[in-house]
Amino acid sequence: MVALWRACELVKPQNDPWRDIERKMADSSWGFLIAEDGDEVIGSVMAGYDGHRGWINYLASLPSRQRKGVGTALMWRAAALLQERGCPKINLQVRDGNEAALAFYASLGYQDEPVTSLGLRLQRDH
Repeated sequence: MVALWRACELVKPQNDPWRDIERKMADSSWGFLIAEDGDEVIGSVMAGYDGHRGWINYLASLPSRQRKGVGTALMWRAAALLQERGCPKINLQVRDGNEAALAFYASLGYQDEPVTSLGLRLQRDH
């Protein structure tokens, strides 16, 4: 999984992907989706629901499988799982400059919203 995320440039120095997986599995494993082709991991997404909004993280599709429906299938499955839990809306964040991701999400109907994302780091993972 971490190799996939590295190939997709999702791993950043401030995040420990192994701890992210551990925390996800402890908190809400239902929302950790993995796409496989035989023994090969070709995609992933983490979906979560806080009672107000659903959130998407770590959407990844193996670079050789991008534009072949893997990410789209994962997003629709994540949306279905969130909807089953009564989630009214999904939020996600895209890093500045990632125009390909913005175009992908727009193709699925996601829209830019007039909000500012803020964060406060409570722990250092590295």
